[in-house]
Amino acid sequence: MRKQDVAEKRVKQAGLAICMEEIHMADLGIPQNTIGVLQKYQFHFQKKFGQNFLIAPHILEKIVDAAQITTEDCVLEIGPGIGTMTQYLAESAREVVAVEIDRALIPILQDTLSAYDNVTIINEDILKVDVQQIVEKRNQGRPIKVVANLPYYITTPIIMSLLESHVPLQSITIMVQKEVAERMQVGPGTKDYGALSLAVQYYARPEIVAHVPANCFMPRPNVDSTVIRLTRYERPPVEVADEKHMFALIRASFNQRRKTLANGLANGMGLSREQVSAALEEMGLPVTIRGEALTLRQFAQLSNLLKGQKLYS
Repeated sequence: MRKQDVAEKRVKQAGLAICMEEIHMADLGIPQNTIGVLQKYQFHFQKKFGQNFLIAPHILEKIVDAAQITTEDCVLEIGPGIGTMTQYLAESAREVVAVEIDRALIPILQDTLSAYDNVTIINEDILKVDVQQIVEKRNQGRPIKVVANLPYYITTPIIMSLLESHVPLQSITIMVQKEVAERMQVGPGTKDYGALSLAVQYYARPEIVAHVPANCFMPRPNVDSTVIRLTRYERPPVEVADEKHMFALIRASFNQRRKTLANGLANGMGLSREQVSAALEEMGLPVTIRGEALTLRQFAQLSNLLKGQKLYS
C-alpha cells in the first residue's frame, strides 16, 4: 500500500479532510515516536542482536533514494527493528519482505506496519533464510534489492552470504560500521585492504552514500556508521577459473599479512614456495611481494596459473 493510499485510509478512519499531497505516513524516524513505541511494548534492547534503531528521517530518506527504490521493486529488508525503515520502503516499493531475528519485535512490527498491505514479516535469522525462494515467489525470479541496517557483529557474514549465494540481486544498500564500509572500497597498499575488499569488489561496485554519526541512533553506538551501496555486477570484472580457489588464496595471503605471499600460501594453502614463486615470476611480480600489494586482477591471474599447474583436483 503506497503512502497516499495509507494516508487516505487513516484520513477516512479519522473523518478528516486534508490535502493528501502533504502527508508522509512514515513517522517512526522521529525520536519521540520511536520512544513511544518502545515504551508501549516495554521493549528492551538486546546486545546479542546488536540493536540500534535509526532516528534520523533525513538519513532514512537518503537510504531509500540511494537504493533507487521504485514501485516495480521487491525489496528484502534485513533487520527491520520496529519498522522504521520498513515504512519508508513500503511507501516506495511494490513489495517489502522484512526478515527480523528477534521474536520480541514481531508484535511491534505487526502494529507499526499494520497500515501497509505490501509488507511480509519473517521471524528468522537471515543466514538461514532461503533468499532464492523469496526471489522466485515474490519477484518471479527477477533481481531484488536489499536494504539493511546491519548489526556490526555480523555484517561481513551477511554480506558475503548474499554475494556468494549468487541469488539474483540488483543492489545491496546497507548501514554498516564506518571502518567496514571503508574496507569494502579501498585498493591495494592500504592498511584496510583485505579479503573483504576483494570479495566485495569481485561481486559488486561499492559506493559510499552517506556518513551517519552515532547520535542518529537509539541507543547510541560507540562508533559512527556509513551507508554504502553495492551494485551487483552482471559479470565479475575479472575472469577466474575457480572462484573458491581464488578466495582461498586471498584468505590465506591476508591471514598472515606480514609474510611474503609465497610463505603465506605455503603455510595456508599447502603450496610450495617454488610453485608460488614460479607463478609470480610469470606474472612479472617479485617473489618477495606480499598479498596486500596484489590487485583483484592479479589474484585472479595467480589463481588461474596455479590451477593450470594442476596442483588441485
